[in-house]
Amino acid sequence: MSARDVPAPATEGGLASYKDALKTFAHRAVDPLVRGLVALGLRADHLTIAGLLLSAFSGWAFYDGQWRLASLLLTLAGACDILDGQVARVSGRVTTFGAFLDSTLDRLAESFVLIGLAAFYAGNLLGLYHKARIAVEQVASGELEAPFAAIAASGPVPPEGWLALTVLCVFALTGSFMVSYTRARAEGLGFDCRVGWFERPERIVLLILAGFVKAFWAMSAALILLTVFSFVTAAQRLLHVRRLATREAAQS
Repeated sequence: MSARDVPAPATEGGLASYKDALKTFAHRAVDPLVRGLVALGLRADHLTIAGLLLSAFSGWAFYDGQWRLASLLLTLAGACDILDGQVARVSGRVTTFGAFLDSTLDRLAESFVLIGLAAFYAGNLLGLYHKARIAVEQVASGELEAPFAAIAASGPVPPEGWLALTVLCVFALTGSFMVSYTRARAEGLGFDCRVGWFERPERIVLLILAGFVKAFWAMSAALILLTVFSFVTAAQRLLHVRRLATREAAQS
């Protein structure tokens, strides 16, 4: 047995088995719907593109402050992500390009959502800037007394908070890309890399739940968790591939 065939650690293997069992259950639950979609002539690529469009609208809804609508749209996009692979298998149209398209558009879809959130936070920061500028102009013209300028420019979140959350969205997006890239690169080198705690389904569910709660603290916490666990997952994969590559080198 080569190092590339060495199984993942027991903890990761157990987690992978749990995720596989959950995925199998979900696929069986939607099987009647999948067969109905196939009977209607719907193709997997249609669902993949529909999921991308729903994610784009979800990103816009997050930017517009309609977080519950955004979460609903993201839930529908997630459903499309579950159904497209099933439709391809049931219809007998599983292709290499279809798998490539699905993975590529998944990355783009997740980007739309996190960019929408970043734009929401950046928009609030810009709003504070305009509010402060108007207050300064009113003080200069005598329309507003100086002691009240700070009150007029203040908000529930300081500018540093909006800026920090905007940057956090960028880190969350980077972390999500790192999770995907480490697996894709490892598998491109011939290593199995089905390890890690936090993959795309977990990230999407976390954003959906935070959006439905529609509370400042909830989304802030979700983005922090998403960022931290994404980078942890990427590190897990890095260490996993390093271990396999070291064993392979020792055996050669």
